[in-house]
Amino acid sequence: MQSNNTPFVFGKTVSMFSYTNREEEFAKLKSNLLGRINTMLVSPRRWGKSSLVEKVAHDIDSETIRVVIIDLFTIGSEEEFLEVFAREVLKKSSTRWEDWVGHAKNYFKQLMPKVSVGLDPTTDFSIGFDWKELKKYSDEVLNLPEVIAKEKGIQFVICIDEFQNLSNYNTFESFEKKMRAVWQRQKQVTYCLYGSNRHMMEEIFNHSSKPFYRFGDFMYLPKIKREKWISFILESFKNTEKTITEEQSTFITDKMNCHSWYVQQFSHYVWVKTSDEVTETILQDAMRELIDVNTPFFQAQVESLSNTQLNLLKAVASGEKQITSVRVMQDFKLGTSNNIIKNREILIKKDILQFSQGDFEWLDPVFLLWFLRFLK
Repeated sequence: MQSNNTPFVFGKTVSMFSYTNREEEFAKLKSNLLGRINTMLVSPRRWGKSSLVEKVAHDIDSETIRVVIIDLFTIGSEEEFLEVFAREVLKKSSTRWEDWVGHAKNYFKQLMPKVSVGLDPTTDFSIGFDWKELKKYSDEVLNLPEVIAKEKGIQFVICIDEFQNLSNYNTFESFEKKMRAVWQRQKQVTYCLYGSNRHMMEEIFNHSSKPFYRFGDFMYLPKIKREKWISFILESFKNTEKTITEEQSTFITDKMNCHSWYVQQFSHYVWVKTSDEVTETILQDAMRELIDVNTPFFQAQVESLSNTQLNLLKAVASGEKQITSVRVMQDFKLGTSNNIIKNREILIKKDILQFSQGDFEWLDPVFLLWFLRFLK
């Protein structure tokens, strides 16, 4: 009997199911965190780094190792970060909310936290500080996991997603120095700091002039291997009593350029449209739907670009390699060589292009398919 539940998941982390490959990365990250090695993890958006971290976190979280996960995506200030940091560490310090309240008062020497508890403390527990006092004694919050860990005889692993977003804070330069100064002295706390903007993450962690230089092991998360995706799609269809050929599975994988989110999304659309066997019509209909669903996002990205940036994308999408050649610069109206270098850096910072070994890679394969259609 066929299942109504799709085996393909996108739009959420898939750490507990619909997960494929990553054996090597999983083993390395787990070994690092258990070995108390701070780890920085970088990959473009939607390649699966959050799922990887959550899978490792689920595997190592225990009575003696408390794993905290903080997502900086919606946290817009140093003050808010410190309050969220304190709240999440306190929540992992005990299974009883009464302890959280007591700890909030006992573990701070200079700060006077304001604690709020709702009807359901697990979802409505917050902690606040006077901002002037917090700015003065922020090291008390940053050192909170070490203080708790020593008292309880445990280890903390602090995982912070989209860590590069901290660099957008007005106070980041001084805050960065304070974080490193406090965190490097901790013995019972390990950090996993991960982000999607390679340029910004490298700026924070790989420059010798920066406070976080050599803070730990720097990992680049590669794409899941092509053969793994092909076998995953084949197996997923088979397990739900539907049929897809190896050639069709390969088509999905290659069109999506092994991009984790899109392989799952494309496969899901194909799976939903299939009663028994995948056909060429189903594949093409699913791909059109995939492009159409993402069109508003791509349109917004294009509208944010200047004419010369858009022209540079046209040149790359057309397969041009010698971007600074006179012919290409004239044919695509790219402006001067300096303009090209400047626009290239902007497109890289916007996570549209990646430039390595003298060549461009379009980070979003569906954006490229849409753009090629847009060019016609």
